[in-house]
Amino acid sequence: MARPDSPVILEAAINGMTSKEKNPNAPREPEEIVREALACYALGATIVHAHNSDIALAGDEAARDYLRAWRPILEARPDALWYPTLTASPDMAGKLAHIEQIAREIPLRMCAFDPGSTNIGAPGPDGLPVGGVYGVSYDDVRYAFAFCERLGMGPALGIYEPNALRTTLAWQRAGKLPAGSMVKLYFGGPYGLMATTPGVSFGLEPTEYGLLAYLDMLEGSGLPWSVSVWGGDLMETPIARLALERGGHLHVGVEEFYSPDRSPTNEELLREAIELCGKVGRPLATMAETEAILGLPG
Repeated sequence: MARPDSPVILEAAINGMTSKEKNPNAPREPEEIVREALACYALGATIVHAHNSDIALAGDEAARDYLRAWRPILEARPDALWYPTLTASPDMAGKLAHIEQIAREIPLRMCAFDPGSTNIGAPGPDGLPVGGVYGVSYDDVRYAFAFCERLGMGPALGIYEPNALRTTLAWQRAGKLPAGSMVKLYFGGPYGLMATTPGVSFGLEPTEYGLLAYLDMLEGSGLPWSVSVWGGDLMETPIARLALERGGHLHVGVEEFYSPDRSPTNEELLREAIELCGKVGRPLATMAETEAILGLPG
């Protein structure tokens, strides 16, 4: 585990699939994404994760859509770390195709994928869970890790369920985990991944024991890790402070935040995280320190 006084990586997940109806401050158009990303870097975030304007786009179309925002961002901040999401293509090759195309045009040193499956749903009319399965097979994981290795990208690994972390650790034990891997521990808040009605979520709850369960699994691995709460407010849970006290990092933003009581901006969420880092005594990582902590290739 990292020392508890080591620099904190702040990652801003600025939009995801959050609609304007769910949060009017979600940046959806390229001009909004440019403005939000640059504001987050200026505040101290060293990684920005963003979706494009339409997740239904794939391949060339998705790449062009991302480039509309990220060319000007990287012209202003050529050292910036960032990564897009997967597309909605039916197989992993299709989900990742736009990433290679983007990397031919602009700097892109990280690649997101999720090394395990989870259920995504909401309460039905009777209050019981309804929804579907976000499926990621072992073959998908193999393809995605090979993709990262071939392109020299650090995997940003979304851990929705404990099985995804066990899969990641199996790759590490075999000596096959690509350099630059970061484990993003996703905890299920009361509203889960998509809902605006509480009651159906995923994974572990954002409690002390939920975090400790993951840290038991990570013990001795040396992998950098962060915490976030999906369908809730990370700062209202005990795991934000606990993560900082135990050497972890913070992943915040409009993508995962949800509360019926407020619709914050990404800047507001970052400022709250920065304030907590100050209270705990953890300095914010610089871009160079972030690269070193992650061990990014190249």
